[in-house]
Amino acid sequence: MAEINVVPYIDVMLVLLVIFMITAPLITQGVHVELPQASAQPLPQDAEDPLIISVSRDGGLYLNVGDDKDRPIDDENLMLRIAAVLGQKAGTSVMVKGDAQVDYGRVVHAMVLAQAAGAPSVGLVTEPPERP
Repeated sequence: MAEINVVPYIDVMLVLLVIFMITAPLITQGVHVELPQASAQPLPQDAEDPLIISVSRDGGLYLNVGDDKDRPIDDENLMLRIAAVLGQKAGTSVMVKGDAQVDYGRVVHAMVLAQAAGAPSVGLVTEPPERP
């Protein structure tokens, strides 16, 4: 009577399982951005006011919440304020509005700070293209 020895197959499956468990979190890291199409649709009018992080031409960060909306804010205070707002209103969307002349890395840094503060998704604010 011939039997198949399945022990080597189990060993291979366990090794593959460990490899996938290690590599799966590495694949999902990064900033999730949904880039707008040529003609992006505006936000619905019934949506709550989003948190808007503005990145000025010189790289300063501003948040549209609080008494000092026109003063630059440092990274730690930005994260604390975003986390506080999201703690009160969990469904609040976070948008990043960057100047056209600012370094792209600075805009990505603002997006990473928003995600670190607990924002489930971060969007970009754009202007529609001018039509001739």
